[in-house]
Amino acid sequence: MNLLPQALAFDGFAWPWLLAAAILPLLAWWLLPAGASRDPALRAPWVQRLPEVAAGTRGRSAARRFPWLLLCAWLLLCVAAARPQRLGPPVAPPQVGRDLMLGLDLSASMSEEDMELGGRSVDRLTAAKAVLADFLDRREGDRIGLIVFGDRAYALTPLTLDRNSVRQQLDDTWLGLAGRATALGDAIGLATKRLQAQPVGQRVLILLTDGVSNTGVLDPQRAARIASDAGVRIYTIAFGGSGSAVSLFGFRFALGGGEEVDESGLRKIADLTGGRFYRARATDELAGIYSEINRLEPIKRAGLPQRPKIELYPWPLGFALGLGLLALALRGRGP
Repeated sequence: MNLLPQALAFDGFAWPWLLAAAILPLLAWWLLPAGASRDPALRAPWVQRLPEVAAGTRGRSAARRFPWLLLCAWLLLCVAAARPQRLGPPVAPPQVGRDLMLGLDLSASMSEEDMELGGRSVDRLTAAKAVLADFLDRREGDRIGLIVFGDRAYALTPLTLDRNSVRQQLDDTWLGLAGRATALGDAIGLATKRLQAQPVGQRVLILLTDGVSNTGVLDPQRAARIASDAGVRIYTIAFGGSGSAVSLFGFRFALGGGEEVDESGLRKIADLTGGRFYRARATDELAGIYSEINRLEPIKRAGLPQRPKIELYPWPLGFALGLGLLALALRGRGP
């Protein structure tokens, strides 16, 4: 019963410039030459009496109404072509995605030039940036946050759908920005604080480091237990180096040569939180790890509320067709 008032209420036209076509009949009448000659060669004195003769016929009414019906039909067609629209009630479409915090190590050891990218040797940070940038390109629908850590941990971007902003902040990072040491526990604690406000099941931290935690307020294992209690899954990535570290009499030693990497500690952090530990000694291995993380089952959630546009053009189009049929019917009733 409220269909007609809803059709009459609209918020604008999608193509308002098509309304200019409404003046085409007026331009045609004004610009096109008249059908009859203004100075006829043959004058018939009875021509002026034709309107008086027609005044007594039933066709006079139809003759007068017929052009106006067509004009109204044309105006309605122009309105329909301009696509009148009305905004519907707000709806939140379902969205598939995750809430991911990326933790990037900016300590001094990331300056080691033992990575290869595009056929040339680069430092670990440059290689990590390239792989992370490609990972961000695949994160459509995910909210991404970026944390960097060295002597302390810092949040560069909050959780956001604006991947370009995260990529820009990633590009602007440099070695030593957060200090030269590795505060791994502080990075986990800061990420947990940022993620705990999100729904359970969407809290994920991807932590990339190439060294051993050697500074900070929070112990990494204690921070991992706090993250586990908060429902945060941590995927740890040990990047660079060719050996792992062991502790003996209070000293740490690298096994197998190369920079030490606390593989056992990072594996324990992942196990405590229900995540996974990965080892990447080259750029292609790191890219493969992020591709595997990309296949994690996404979470369905409500997207941002939107007001759909409801098309109203069928109403003026239907009235225009009705007037056109009426005009044809009245024309057929003429003498």
